Amino acid sequence: MLITRRHFAGAALGLSLMPTLARAQGARFADVLAAARGQTVFWNAWGGDERTNAFIAWLGQESQRRFGVTITHVRLRDTAEAVTRVVAEKQAGRLTGGSVDLIWINGPNLLAMKAQGLLHGPFVETLPNWGLVDTVNKPSTVTDFTVPVEGMAAPWRMAQVAFVYDAARTPLAGLPKSMAAMVGWARAHPGRLTHPNARNFLGATFLKQALMELAVDRERLGREATESEFAANTAPLWDWYDQLRPHLWRQGREFPESGPAQRQMLNDGEIDMLISFNPAEAAVAIANRLLPSTARAYVLAGGTIGNTSFVAIPFNASHKEGAMVIANMLLEPAIQARAQDPRHLGSFTVIDLDRLSPGERQHFADLSAVPALPTNAELGRPLPEPHPSWMTRITAVWEQRVVR
Repeated sequence: MLITRRHFAGAALGLSLMPTLARAQGARFADVLAAARGQTVFWNAWGGDERTNAFIAWLGQESQRRFGVTITHVRLRDTAEAVTRVVAEKQAGRLTGGSVDLIWINGPNLLAMKAQGLLHGPFVETLPNWGLVDTVNKPSTVTDFTVPVEGMAAPWRMAQVAFVYDAARTPLAGLPKSMAAMVGWARAHPGRLTHPNARNFLGATFLKQALMELAVDRERLGREATESEFAANTAPLWDWYDQLRPHLWRQGREFPESGPAQRQMLNDGEIDMLISFNPAEAAVAIANRLLPSTARAYVLAGGTIGNTSFVAIPFNASHKEGAMVIANMLLEPAIQARAQDPRHLGSFTVIDLDRLSPGERQHFADLSAVPALPTNAELGRPLPEPHPSWMTRITAVWEQRVVR
């Protein structure tokens, strides 16, 4: 069976989807397509964001129309729920016919499933669109939180630290371009900077970003933190934070509990900038009327931490072929561009735009008309996440220092 343009006749909502499976690797993926038809993929994914839910629902319509594959979105409060389910099935001897076909996953949950042999694969190199993924300038597409993914999960959306401000009242030229420079800026603008509580991942990320810049040995952050090395590498972080904290909002005695709470403070004029793990934060907030149209985002001069969200297939998934079709669709250029569009998700692409045809690149060029959305070039090469052990320890030490 040859994979031809007729497999890609048309696309909903004006998307001129290129026949990307024409890049297929012969009959191997054609067999996957044939076996997938009629399958229902139970995609376990966080259900706390209506825009993401709507994107998955739209993708399900596309996959059903084009490939006969249905998506049932199992909405999770925490990815660990799906991981726990797969663990329980393995312990019960349910080695086939599992209840989870696909998981949106990254970080500790992905590492735990990989370490316990709970993943199907490697499978990503069999995906026709895998060749579009930028594995050089976006190394987190193949290494998640310092651990090689080894083809056991397919990337589909990027996240990267950015700082959001209101250009109408705070010119970019005057904002700090490094974490070290934030001390002087906060001193000159007391109470105009804060960060979420470090028990929230954004608060911990604020500290991690500073650690990446200030650590004595940045390369050491890629390995598990030992007691002595943790103390040595975080000493500059705590010195920096002790200088910064008195100039934070409410003198660093209180902190917003979440990203949305921090965003509301920016909207209300209580602070002048906020940290986000989404470079499209400003554009998405404008689209949802949560920030003024003058909101903008920028990254630090030395780069900012980034990571990748993946989809993984459990070892005992009932519908592995359907799950692979969905994973491959998520890497199609037009679908990646739709995901990056702040009117839909605002999630930056995992693919290398230089590998696309002019028509495919145009999907992303069209997004340049959104003034609050940074370009892929402006984001630069993301910095790798430290090993998870650093974040865990930093959060614990921050709590000890703040409550003392």
